Amino acid sequence: MNTQYPVRYLGKPLSGVVRPPGSKSITNRALICAAAADGESRLLRALRSEDTQMMIEGLNQLGVSVSWQGDDLVVRGGTDSVPRQSIDVFVGNSGTTIRFLSALAAAIGGSYKFDGIQRMRLRPIEDLADAFRQLGVRASCNSTGCPPLELVSSGFSGNQCSVRGNLSSQYLSGLLMASVASGEAVQITVEGELVSKPYVDITLDVMKAFGAAPLNKGYHSFEISKDSKYLATEYAIEPDASAASYFFAVAAITGGRVTVSGLSADAMQGDVAFCNCLADMGCTVIYDKDAITVIGGSLNGIDVDMNAISDTVPTLAVVALFASGPTNISNVEHVRHKETDRISDLSRELVKLGATVDERQDGLTINPGELRAASIETYNDHRIAMSFAVAGLMISGVVINDPGCCEKTYPEFFLDLEKLINQDEV
Repeated sequence: MNTQYPVRYLGKPLSGVVRPPGSKSITNRALICAAAADGESRLLRALRSEDTQMMIEGLNQLGVSVSWQGDDLVVRGGTDSVPRQSIDVFVGNSGTTIRFLSALAAAIGGSYKFDGIQRMRLRPIEDLADAFRQLGVRASCNSTGCPPLELVSSGFSGNQCSVRGNLSSQYLSGLLMASVASGEAVQITVEGELVSKPYVDITLDVMKAFGAAPLNKGYHSFEISKDSKYLATEYAIEPDASAASYFFAVAAITGGRVTVSGLSADAMQGDVAFCNCLADMGCTVIYDKDAITVIGGSLNGIDVDMNAISDTVPTLAVVALFASGPTNISNVEHVRHKETDRISDLSRELVKLGATVDERQDGLTINPGELRAASIETYNDHRIAMSFAVAGLMISGVVINDPGCCEKTYPEFFLDLEKLINQDEV
């Protein structure tokens, strides 16, 4: 893709139907569970993206065969094939890959080094390394508590660990999935507040689909029994609810009507709750058995705790540009440790478009102003790129720099956005 994407200005309501690709969160979790299950699993309509490719290549390096067959991933699982030798795994900027795959590697044993791009070397992982050490694994990262992460393991020799919950729920998710593969009874205690609980629910749901069911004691502790094991299966991947948020936002800011197929109010992904935010802002939301429709309305600002749906913070922040009155987003300090600092960098780009932003450590307040054209820096963050592309539909002259960063989770985003525009014009 070109280094810039001039957003096609519409300035009118946009209506249509779209189906985003498979969920990254579900795909990468299912890949871990399938890799540790003896036999062949098939992941239906899995996500084909940079993040999932990082996971696939990492599993292949570990000796697990993962390959595409059309839109599906076929995994020939079983940890007996893992060579348990010195392996260097490059994860790019994929947080799920380094956290989930390193946990699996620690559980089955061997010598490993996990590293990524420069931004990955700024993303904390010391808490996960500390949990590994409690489980008898030699684990080290650099002096800042970030990758590279090095492991030397003979499998889990301890049966208890604790992990902080305030930075990322992915540490807990990685430990949960890996503990089943370890063949040991493991108890995991969460210290402090657990952020993004719906993503832990996704982990537990995927594990259950593959035959393992940890005991959840109020999200404060989890127990994995010694006889837990994964079973190979055929598993369908839901469309990505975080990706769907951009199209719901299209309906909200243009005053149009957009239907996302393949999702419902009962979807396993907590990010469908983004629609509740839009409803509070003045949109109409219609839930069907296999689709969600958002109809735009007169938007008002809201005060919202987005801890549970933090991946949609950039989307809501952009919608806030078009609302009457301020929108306050709180309890999302952990998004400062994502692909970029999603509070500071998001604030900077919102100001370019005319907003006044009050930034805090745990969130931001967006005060709408007179909208104006701008060239948007994306900071190699797919969610900033996609969110601000939506704004450009109603602000003439918005240009997205480095649109290729969307390869991370949604390579076809701009094509799907154009298809939605073209539907409306037929």
